[in-house]
Amino acid sequence: MGSLFAELARQASTNARREVETYTREIPEFGFLDKDSRARAETLEHAMWLRRRTVELAPDNSELSEEDLGYIASMGELRAGAGMSPDARQRVLRVHTALMLREINEATEAQRGGGVEEMMRMMAWFAPQGERGIASYRQGFVRVLRRRMPYTEQVALLARSLLNGDPISAELAAAVEMELPDRYAVTVFRIPDRPAIDRFLESEIRALVKSHRAPIMWGPEGGDGSGELITLLPLFSGPEAAQSAPPHAAPDHLPDLVQDVAQALGRPCAVGASVAPLPELADALDRARRVSRAAPLRRASVRLRPHTLADVFVELAVADVPLVDDWLRTLAGRLESGPDLLTTLDAYYRHDMHRGATATSLNVHTRTLDYRLRRVRELTGIDPGSTRGVRTFSAVVTRRLSGAWR
Repeated sequence: MGSLFAELARQASTNARREVETYTREIPEFGFLDKDSRARAETLEHAMWLRRRTVELAPDNSELSEEDLGYIASMGELRAGAGMSPDARQRVLRVHTALMLREINEATEAQRGGGVEEMMRMMAWFAPQGERGIASYRQGFVRVLRRRMPYTEQVALLARSLLNGDPISAELAAAVEMELPDRYAVTVFRIPDRPAIDRFLESEIRALVKSHRAPIMWGPEGGDGSGELITLLPLFSGPEAAQSAPPHAAPDHLPDLVQDVAQALGRPCAVGASVAPLPELADALDRARRVSRAAPLRRASVRLRPHTLADVFVELAVADVPLVDDWLRTLAGRLESGPDLLTTLDAYYRHDMHRGATATSLNVHTRTLDYRLRRVRELTGIDPGSTRGVRTFSAVVTRRLSGAWR
């Protein structure tokens, strides 16, 4: 055995203890090791075993055996069985990898500049075998989650792992029998009055997941009782289709998911969506969330459509300029004298200023519609059918309906 490997063998016990101490100090979920001597001894045994096998296999570039991988998987099962969260599991893997690299560097320095060839041999072994070991650990972890966690919670965990870029998403997707696509449409349903999550709603969400093959999770709950539901609609398409898709366009089949989710929620919501490839889902969630906050709230009985950046870019900009936002709010105040002027403008623009379709949707005569549009012009000095009117009043209506002006 070369001098580098001999040094690693000599320091194995010390390094294993340091790893356990680091877990206890840096990962809150490992705090129990200070009180549970048996669990601490078991964790130390695992750390020692990994270092012994590293020193045994690396000199000859031998692979971890199936028995080795099975033992590593059992470690993952043990941690999941003890209630470790996926976030803590990811931190454990990061800490372990960082400490192993540190130990290799320390052993190399102890050779006073020697052992470079051995270090290169060690690194050549460490990368692929470390990846195999981590994959086995994840598989063991997920096996326990699958047995203990309800289906909707497994799917929610998959959604979180995808949004966080956690590699465990591959194992979680297999566990819930979902295929990972190249891209997702991340959709945020903003709900001012978040519903209670009862058995019926859980059953509805489970049916939506099964029907659309889309991971669904609840977002953070606001202090005012508001909340959000996040869906990830898979988009299976080749690179040519992805390149030809218009920027910030909603997929053709996304409205079906949006309508089904809205009906399950049974209350007004605003919907924002953004499409992105797997590595960029966190940014897509941020965009979709911002769009949902600018989008108008609609009743579940109305056929909702997902809004994208292209739909509310004006309102997003206005929200960041108080001077403009106050001016629009003042115009909205002038229209409150009615009759139903804001509702009329909303219908007018949703029907592309088609008078007949607008009047029909409002259940009024076209002469009544014309009167209301004249009234808007009289109160504000702006013709709602002009270019300036469209630019101004469409923003007024959307800002009002979004609930921004409470």
